[in-house]
Amino acid sequence: MQTVLVTGGAGYVGAHTCLRLAEAGFLPVAYDNLTNGHEAFTQWGPLEIGDIRDPVRLDEVFAKHQPVAVLHFAALIEVGESVRHPDRFYDNNVAGALALIAAARRAGVDKLVFSSTCATYGEPQQMPMDETHPQAPLNPYGRSKLMVEQILGDLDRHSGFRSVCLRYFNAAGADFEGRIGEWHDPETHAIPLAIAAAMGANAGFKIFGRDYPTRDGTAVRDYIHVLDLADAHVRALRHLLDGGASEAFNLGTGTGSTVQEVVAAIAAVSGRPFDVADAERREGDAPALVADNHKARDILGWAPRYGLPEILSSAWKWHTEGLPALKSTTL
Repeated sequence: MQTVLVTGGAGYVGAHTCLRLAEAGFLPVAYDNLTNGHEAFTQWGPLEIGDIRDPVRLDEVFAKHQPVAVLHFAALIEVGESVRHPDRFYDNNVAGALALIAAARRAGVDKLVFSSTCATYGEPQQMPMDETHPQAPLNPYGRSKLMVEQILGDLDRHSGFRSVCLRYFNAAGADFEGRIGEWHDPETHAIPLAIAAAMGANAGFKIFGRDYPTRDGTAVRDYIHVLDLADAHVRALRHLLDGGASEAFNLGTGTGSTVQEVVAAIAAVSGRPFDVADAERREGDAPALVADNHKARDILGWAPRYGLPEILSSAWKWHTEGLPALKSTTL
């Protein structure tokens, strides 16, 4: 059984990827400082507690587990926070990635799958967006991810360190068995916030902007099930292990849903209509963000299996059953 180091393996996407790695026959070792992750999410392999900026701890973990590759999720991700504290994002996301890469190279590991984002593209110039779209991020979060992509590109060209950069669109949904799902504090993502409103945990849900040039005036986003993301990471890992070249791939369904459509679908899934308030557009929000995923289909053989119904039903199950049960055993 091959061992893989998964930084941020106690977080949302990282934990779901550990699940899929274990199902695919790998041993995922989660490396996490538990700032945003949850120890209860590390159910498919050992947990090593540490920070990606700690070279001594990284060297210990690489020596102990001898992974064949790294899947790198550990990062700060909240866009608004990146605007308020850009230095923290560059320190954690860029300096942290450099420290991790250096430790991997000291251990003789030369393969890395990087959790990137469509935020590296910035304002959409075409729709859907493919991997040739210009990269001009609008905020420090997106710039920090692009910097790491550029570092990885230089390492590939000049030292043979190969990588796959996976540019997510909107990750959503949860494990269908309700074992893990989204658990952020504070929560900033639309689907969990709308579910909380349907559950009565929030006073209501805000729609930011109803005057976009879309089919109902609300913004369009490409929601991709977190297990489809996890599957893409396993395929990217195998691509590198099989000698594949460094690549970047978009991960989205290729089909966008409006915020209004998501709200209506959550009300239908839950059977609980909830209050919705209109608010002004937020600065930097694009009218639509939809992926062209043909490159991932062609090279990785990947295709999303789930759509919005499965995303919302699995998320509802998690927030109403899985998360309350997990909190009762861990808090």
